[in-house]
Amino acid sequence: MYLPNKRPDDMERITTPELAQAFIEKQVKLVQEQVGDKKVLLALSGGVDSSVVAALLIKAIGKQLTCVHVNHGLMRKNESESVIEMFQNGMDANLIYVDATDHFLGLLAGVSDPERKRKIIGKEFITVFADEARKLEDITFLAQGTIYPDILESIEAAAGKKAVKSHHNVGGLPEDLKFELVEPLRLLYKDEVRVVGEALGLPHSMVYRQPFPGPGLGVRCLGAITRDRLEALREADAILREEFDKNGLAEKVWQYFIAVPDIKSVGVKDESRYEGWPAIIRAINTKDAMTATIEEIPYPILHHITDRITHEVPGINRVLLDLTPKPIGTIEWE
Repeated sequence: MYLPNKRPDDMERITTPELAQAFIEKQVKLVQEQVGDKKVLLALSGGVDSSVVAALLIKAIGKQLTCVHVNHGLMRKNESESVIEMFQNGMDANLIYVDATDHFLGLLAGVSDPERKRKIIGKEFITVFADEARKLEDITFLAQGTIYPDILESIEAAAGKKAVKSHHNVGGLPEDLKFELVEPLRLLYKDEVRVVGEALGLPHSMVYRQPFPGPGLGVRCLGAITRDRLEALREADAILREEFDKNGLAEKVWQYFIAVPDIKSVGVKDESRYEGWPAIIRAINTKDAMTATIEEIPYPILHHITDRITHEVPGINRVLLDLTPKPIGTIEWE
C-alpha cells in the first residue's frame, strides 16, 4: 500500500553529525528549489521541531523566512524570551512576537473542563496566527515542523485501521490563507531531528527540550485557570527543571513536570495558618508514549525540591509525588 511521503526503505538513519550535515545540505538545496525568491511563514513555538525547521530555513533562505511566535501566557518560565534571544538576536531572523496573554486568559476564565480548555487554546492560536499572517504581504509558503511519526499517526487507511490522531501543526487555517507547505523534516524521527538540530548549531538545551503539550501549562494548571495559580505553577516548574538539570536527571527522565490542582489545604507558615495549593511532581519514562513507567527520584533530591518550592513559591504549601504508571494514569493530568 502506498503511503503519502513514505520514508524510503534505503534511507539511512541520521545518527552522526556527518549524516546530519549531509541531510542539511540536501534539504537546503531542495528548499531553495521549491521556494525560489518567494516568502515563507513559520509558526515558531520554540519546540524542538519548529526550532530545527526555523534554523534550517534561515540557513537556506535567510530573510525570506518570517517566524511568528505567539505567547499565549501558558509558556514555561522564560521560554518566549529564549526564543527571541536565539532566533531574533542570535540568528538575525525576521521574528514577529505576539503577546496574547491577556486575550487567552480572558477566554479561559472560569473554564474547568480539560477538553474545552484544549479546544479554546488550539482554536485561538490558529486565529491569532492567521491574523498575523494576513498582515504580511506576498507570503506563498507555510513551513511546518511535521515529522515522520506525525504522518504515520495521521494516515487513516493504513492496514484498515483508524488514525491514531491527526497532526495539523498550524492546521485548520482559514480558507483565505492558501499556502503551499514546506516540510523539510517530514521523513525524520524525533531522535534524528535532534541530531540535525545540533548540527545546525542550536543549543543542546533547546534541541533536547522537554516534551511540552500544545496547550502548555493550561493543562497542568488543573481546573479553571487563575493568574495566581498559573504563576505559582510556572515558578514551581522552573525549580523542578533547575534541580533535575543540576542533579543529572534532565536527560535520564523522558518527561517531568509540575501540576497544580485547584484545591487548597491548611499549612503553617510564620507560626500562622497558611492555606495553599499542592504542587504535584510527575516524572516518567517511555519509549512510545503509549505506556509509561515512573522514574525513581532519590529522596535527598526530593526533599531539597520540596524545601525550595514551599519556601520560594507563594501559594504552594505542599509537594506531592505522582507514582501512577500509564496505564492506568495518562502522562498529563488533563
